[in-house]
Amino acid sequence: MVDQNTFFRNTTLKISSSLEIEKALWRCLWYIQEVIPVGQICLHLFDQNTGIAEAIALATLEEYRALSIKTRLPEKSLKQIDAQRSIRVRRISDTSRDAVTAPLCKELGCLDRSALVMDLVIEEKFLGVISFMSIQGKIFTPRHAQLVAQLNEPFAVAVTNSIRYREIQGYKERLEDDNKYLHKELRRMGGEEVVGMEFGLKGVMELIRQVAPLDSPVLLLGETGTGKELMARTLHNLSPRREGPFIDVNCGAIPPSLMDTELFGHEKGAFTNALARKRGRFERAGGGTIFLDEIGELCLDAQVRLLRVLQEKKLERVGGSETIDLDIRVIAATHRNLEEMMAKGQFRQDLFFRLKVFPITIPPLRRRKSDIPFLVQHFIRKKAGQMNVNESPPLTSGAIDRLMAYAWPGNVRELENAVERAMILSNGRPMSFKFSRDTDFFSDPKPYDRPEPWGTSPEFREDLNLDAAMAAHIQKALARAGGKVDGPAGAAQLLGINSRTLRHRMKKLNIPFGKKAGGMYK
Repeated sequence: MVDQNTFFRNTTLKISSSLEIEKALWRCLWYIQEVIPVGQICLHLFDQNTGIAEAIALATLEEYRALSIKTRLPEKSLKQIDAQRSIRVRRISDTSRDAVTAPLCKELGCLDRSALVMDLVIEEKFLGVISFMSIQGKIFTPRHAQLVAQLNEPFAVAVTNSIRYREIQGYKERLEDDNKYLHKELRRMGGEEVVGMEFGLKGVMELIRQVAPLDSPVLLLGETGTGKELMARTLHNLSPRREGPFIDVNCGAIPPSLMDTELFGHEKGAFTNALARKRGRFERAGGGTIFLDEIGELCLDAQVRLLRVLQEKKLERVGGSETIDLDIRVIAATHRNLEEMMAKGQFRQDLFFRLKVFPITIPPLRRRKSDIPFLVQHFIRKKAGQMNVNESPPLTSGAIDRLMAYAWPGNVRELENAVERAMILSNGRPMSFKFSRDTDFFSDPKPYDRPEPWGTSPEFREDLNLDAAMAAHIQKALARAGGKVDGPAGAAQLLGINSRTLRHRMKKLNIPFGKKAGGMYK
């Protein structure tokens, strides 16, 4: 026999000894088992609205561990809970025959035992229950129930503190996770800007500015290397969600077996090696934008699950039963013909129409060649910084003409690679883009110079913009004049106009010259 005050004091010290409730329960168990024949203690939280009891901590004489085992109680169990609400500690002779303990003990392996179940109530708020399971073959007595009944308040306080501690730790881990992710994204975004927004991409930028203030889904269409990701980031940065995260998902780079956990996350213990809860990309994008790049690469099974998330703006993590509301803006992109894929049964029609609310086609570089001089200057500056080059190499007089004559099947990405290769090979000399046969980008442009019927292509129509055509023509003249504007053989003389008029037009068209050109025409 033990004095009640001594039992209360010692048990209170044990339950208050750690904010990790599973460890505190284990310490309590080792003390209490000297007085009561208890072999296991478990903590369940109960949601009265859903009828779900979640086991979050378990202590046995051999171990203690945190859990997340959710059990939806049947109607019979819920009725018994309501009927017994006034009883603070319930003594159960056989857990397998009780409507409440039977479904819970089945999950925890403690059937056919005696139990003491104590409600945890603090400030008239019901938190859940602490269950004391007897050692096999032992029975709890009324005296045991009397000792346990006085522990409600210290146990309720300890559980409340532990729950708040877990929440704080969860927020801390989430902030650290987001911080790492966003720093990685900022490093990737460093130096990115939209080149050509006043010329070849002018029509695209007008559409982006129209749709940016809304939450409507956007589908970006265009060939590989046209800059769809940059357009998606620009759309996000112009939207009210600019302060939220921008989460980039390359659908073609995620194996089908990992698609669910990457996109939707998983609960701890959902599968082998799921050692901790993981938030998926959709959940991580909360309050911001999710960019689904290469959406045409998704398998049909993943398309079904994605459609449900897009329609309901809700998801459940793998292995979880909690429904998570989403506050996101969806931007998708592809270089594939989704309509042809639908005809072949490779892409779902309902998903296509869900995504194609506001489609934007990004023209290939061969349809906006007026942007090439600006892009070259941009990439020279960017690569010079990356290569720690103090002075950017100039261009030869025929370099821009050579670049303008090529069809660019790889689009802007290919142009960037060409600039980087030319800078590596130049050794500080003027860049001509006359590579050797082994490294020639420009061997066969004909397969990509596909003529299109007049007016059938938005990209083709954009290339007819008068300012864009004038800018390209002035750039060619500057390249042939070696960047010289005035005097004999200068760009003004080649164009047959006054040098002041030429400078005025160059300022209006944002064409760099003089020091701003950085030697790009020399």
